[in-house]
Order: sequence, then C-alpha cells, then structure tokens
Amino acid sequence: MRAGMLPFFGLSEISILSGIRALWPDAPLLAGLIAVFALVVPLLKTVALILIALGRLPRRLSAALAYLGKLAMADVFLIALYIIVVKGTGLGHVEPAWGLYLFTACVLTSLGTSLIAQRHR
Repeated sequence: MRAGMLPFFGLSEISILSGIRALWPDAPLLAGLIAVFALVVPLLKTVALILIALGRLPRRLSAALAYLGKLAMADVFLIALYIIVVKGTGLGHVEPAWGLYLFTACVLTSLGTSLIAQRHR
C-alpha cells in the first residue's frame, strides 16, 4: 500500500517486508508474528498442498491446511482494518497498491485449493 504522513511508518510505500523491517526495532514480537502469518504459513501451506497432490504427504493433512489458510487470511483482514482506521482517523493518506490485491488473490486461491483438496480425500 502507499501511505503518506503516518506516525507509525515513515515510508511512502509499505510492503509486508518493509513493514516488518520498520516494526522490528520497536515491536519484534509483532514483526515476528506478521512474518510467520504473512510469509511462512502461506509458503508452508502451498508446499504441503503440492506434496499432497504428488502423493508425498498423506491426504489427512488437508484439514489442517485449511486452518493454515484461514490464519494466512487474518493478515489480509488486518491490513484492510489498518487502511480503514487510518482513513477514518485522518492520520494520513493510505491507498492499496497492486501487491495487496495480488496477495489477497494468492491467499484466497490457496484457501480454495485446500477446500477442494479436502473434498477429494
């Protein structure tokens, strides 16, 4: 997303990585949680879905992967909430950039794929 005049981030563009980098000195726990739920969980879920499709992991893990997809979607919700709060309080100007839409599409596609995989087990 693109942001201007925000007290929390002195950035003109905020990405997941730049947000984590900006949060790390003051809030390492929050930065770590964001890194896990925005980067690690979706990556692990995608790799696990591929391994299930290739027969390298048991299909019974599909149910657990559906929960991982919901956790990955939580950060999309938090980003949307952040945009609404900033716009509503007048702390600055925030507008979503193309990466937010791409990331949301990837998370939703991953969630849909896990639901389909769960039905076919």
